[in-house]
Amino acid sequence: MSEFMRKIPFEQLMNWCREEYKKDETIFGVHKEKFYFSKSGKTMKNVFGEDITTPVGPAAGPQSQLAQNIIASYLTGARFMEIKTVQEIDGKGIQDAVPRPCIFAEDECYNQEWSTELTVQQAFDEYVKAYVAIHALAKELGISDKKDFAYNMSVGYNLEDIKKEKTDTYINNLNDASNTPAFKDSVQWLKDNLDKFDNLTEEDIDAISPVVCNTVTISTLHGCPADEIESIASYMLTEKNMDTFVKMNPTLLGIDRAREIANKLNFDYISFSETNFGLDLKFDQAVEMVGRLLELAEEKGRVFGVKITNTCPVDTLRNELPNDEMYMSGRSLYPLSVATALLISEPFGGKLPISYSGGADAFKLADLLNLGFQPITVATTILKPGGYSRFKQLAEISEETMFDYKGVDVEALKKYFDELLNTWENNKLYREKVGSRKTDSKLPLVDCFKAPCKDGGCPIEQQIPEYLKLVADGNYDEAMKVIANDNTAPTILGQICAHHCQEHCTRVDYEKTLQIRDIKLIAADNAQDAFVKNIKPADIKSDKKVAVIGAGAGGIAVASYLRRNGVDVTVFEKLAKPYGIISHVIPEFRISDEQINRDFAIAEAQGVNFKFNTEVTENYSELKKDYDYVVVATGAWKAGNAPVKEGAEKTTDALDFLWKVRMEGGADLGKRVAVVGAGDVAMDCTRTAAKQDGVEEVVLIYRRTESYMPATQEEVNEVKEEGHKIMELTQPVSYDGKVLKCEAMELGAFDASGRKSISGTGEFSEYEFDTVIGATGAKVDTSAFEANGLNLDDRGRVQLLPTNESSVENVYVVGDCKAGPSTIVRAMGDAKKVAIDILTKEGLDNDFEKFSAPLDDQDIYARKAFLDPVKEGKEEGTRCLQCDHICEVCAEVCPNRANVAFNIDGYENLHQIVHIDGMCNECGNCGVFCPHADNPYKDKMTIFWTLNDFVDSTNKGFLRISEDTYKVRMENGNVVDHKIGDGKITEDMENFLTTLVNDYAFMWDPTDHVTLDEWETPVQA
Repeated sequence: MSEFMRKIPFEQLMNWCREEYKKDETIFGVHKEKFYFSKSGKTMKNVFGEDITTPVGPAAGPQSQLAQNIIASYLTGARFMEIKTVQEIDGKGIQDAVPRPCIFAEDECYNQEWSTELTVQQAFDEYVKAYVAIHALAKELGISDKKDFAYNMSVGYNLEDIKKEKTDTYINNLNDASNTPAFKDSVQWLKDNLDKFDNLTEEDIDAISPVVCNTVTISTLHGCPADEIESIASYMLTEKNMDTFVKMNPTLLGIDRAREIANKLNFDYISFSETNFGLDLKFDQAVEMVGRLLELAEEKGRVFGVKITNTCPVDTLRNELPNDEMYMSGRSLYPLSVATALLISEPFGGKLPISYSGGADAFKLADLLNLGFQPITVATTILKPGGYSRFKQLAEISEETMFDYKGVDVEALKKYFDELLNTWENNKLYREKVGSRKTDSKLPLVDCFKAPCKDGGCPIEQQIPEYLKLVADGNYDEAMKVIANDNTAPTILGQICAHHCQEHCTRVDYEKTLQIRDIKLIAADNAQDAFVKNIKPADIKSDKKVAVIGAGAGGIAVASYLRRNGVDVTVFEKLAKPYGIISHVIPEFRISDEQINRDFAIAEAQGVNFKFNTEVTENYSELKKDYDYVVVATGAWKAGNAPVKEGAEKTTDALDFLWKVRMEGGADLGKRVAVVGAGDVAMDCTRTAAKQDGVEEVVLIYRRTESYMPATQEEVNEVKEEGHKIMELTQPVSYDGKVLKCEAMELGAFDASGRKSISGTGEFSEYEFDTVIGATGAKVDTSAFEANGLNLDDRGRVQLLPTNESSVENVYVVGDCKAGPSTIVRAMGDAKKVAIDILTKEGLDNDFEKFSAPLDDQDIYARKAFLDPVKEGKEEGTRCLQCDHICEVCAEVCPNRANVAFNIDGYENLHQIVHIDGMCNECGNCGVFCPHADNPYKDKMTIFWTLNDFVDSTNKGFLRISEDTYKVRMENGNVVDHKIGDGKITEDMENFLTTLVNDYAFMWDPTDHVTLDEWETPVQA
């Protein structure tokens, strides 16, 4: 794998566009349906007086570095191109300085790149090639008959370097490229190849202006002195006679104000750089400087403004990227950017032009434009799934909103900022504590598409995209069949499932995860009763019998799976009714007996034998005299650790309390109640305690902060919505039955759990509570395991095979009794494994069926790259992207278009993925979003353009070394010289090579035309 990006010559660039469009109706992976065509035909005058169709585009960064990036931006609707910054240090100097990977955009984005990784001359050539290509493609594709976009150059980082020949020539040539080889050769190629175009004319080519760009945004390094910034801007306004913007950063706010804003929105884990905040431009300096530059610009007949924001430097504390410092953008930068814009706008009454970039996306764009910010440039949103195609929605929104520049509405901006701070969607926790969506599966070379919601997310592998489609169509009966295929408790899981699936939904990286659990409940409410009526007990197909100990969710699930497949099963339960914790402990306001019984009816109808009020006291060996298999599903009912070190006997265990309320009608708690803990059980205790007679106040006490609570965010939100007090950073120490003594805690560094460590401050406080409920986790009673000789590990957990079989043959363990409290659906996942293993041992087929409810391909593509808020009812299912049918996330998120989806026959997936090494700089973005555990840029089949790159890589793939011979690195790492059909390589690699050579020749064409950089030593074959 080589990080060197190879520059595609203009001829090969245009042939690639033309041939790919002819073959697949895509250009650099952008589908024709995602091309933006102005509906109104309107243009607007931006702050520089340029006529453009939309005021949106890529910020100077990864999406504006190579020609193909800029082309992809234009096609999808970008019309203001901030081309990537150039500086004196370029090429190898920058490449050596940038650590890899250099982008981490899991939620908010961090990066460790700054200016172009090309030489300044190479950057110029890329920008000009794209500029000329856009003119030709716009006319050929019917997008625009005239230039409707603008470039804005970015240069840095000090005046001395900017004045040097390298950067000075760059600036001059962008102002007039007429005598440069890049411009002349590109234009001439178009004229020489007019016969290849249907709509492009010689007049169109002659109309291409050599004035590529005559506006500039000044980029300075953090710590750049105010007088240096002003001298650069003055130079541009006077000596270069260019409209000039200066990038300004949230460091203007001061570190205390920035910290306050971030903390309010739960971005409290972000560590701002004290050094950079100390050295950067101060607000008073900025106001004075801007005032002088506005006067100078007016005097010279130019435009001056500021770009909000450049970046915000933060410390690397969680190994996001391989360096001590990184630059932040996206969601967490958004409130800081708006605050900075407000701060710098007020002194000038809104007359200071502001170019805005800082967390903008389709949901924020209209508001930002209406405030008077323009242009609006983005980076993070188009690094997410959907990629460049997200520009189409941005362009369509801006077309409805845009107006000629007229200044910033400061009063509206004040109101907007206040609302922003109190809008839940802007809070870090709106993502519901979801970190990475990646799963544990290895990334295969072929057929890699997967829906991570069901494959890696759901423990019982429910066929989620299928039933979402069916529910959205109103086909509830069929949806119920799909759900019940894998799920033995559709209503329970539709009501209170921990919904691990939603944590892996691709929509997490769009706007909000699909509300999968709610959709399941819609199907159950509409079709489960009829489904149960149609159940007929299966014939018994084996003389073997199974005993299940425990009628909780896991026990009933394994019994149901086995019985419906023809196995005789008896469930022993010491309680009087089914579903254990669910029916005896979880509050009724979360799930009712009626809902629970609806699910129990499934197992009853299937013919499962239940023996309630029957505790199994004999050894498993005795039980196995009558039963061939024993499945233990007894849960975790043992009291957890006490919430205090002293006075534990005076506290109340959470399960005891919740049992008393659900089974005995209530509990006498007094007036003031403390609940210690932060999991879902603690939230249940808090809400339940508040409903008891005589209770006046309930306080939830947690030793960390809300961001680190293990409870699902929706459960925490319900506690907050009911108005219950939460005491954070508080550790109970002792309780005497009346006074709870607590120590104040403080957060430290991140620990192995991914949460911040805590330590005591030595500051103690006392609070009066009538009842203290400990909700810090239940434990497993392992006495039965010990008595039966099951192997336990050094933590007292039963040791199991992957099938959940214990050290005693044919004795299995499922659910919470394995290792402590987990989730209902994970217990059912255990049950499914056990059932399949038992059926396999008995030579019986299982009835787990694969369903299909596909969307039309074009409908899926229409949903992609479109931010779509959560919908009501069954319509929510229409947000599903059917990722197992069409994934292509790695292709969407690649800034350089280095991952390509292509058509090939003979495989399960609609498309396969090939990686183009010469277009990749190892930014790592595709690895962040790939649902598998691996990295597409390292682990997918790869086309190489140079021998140097092939040798420098371990990727499986191909290098063309002559007209019909290819150097191939095979799956086992061996390298062979291969001619198509000679049988030296595997069938998959042969299929890929043959298809790519015959149908996608344009991907190979750069092989004979790209060049090594001047500092590279050619590798000998």
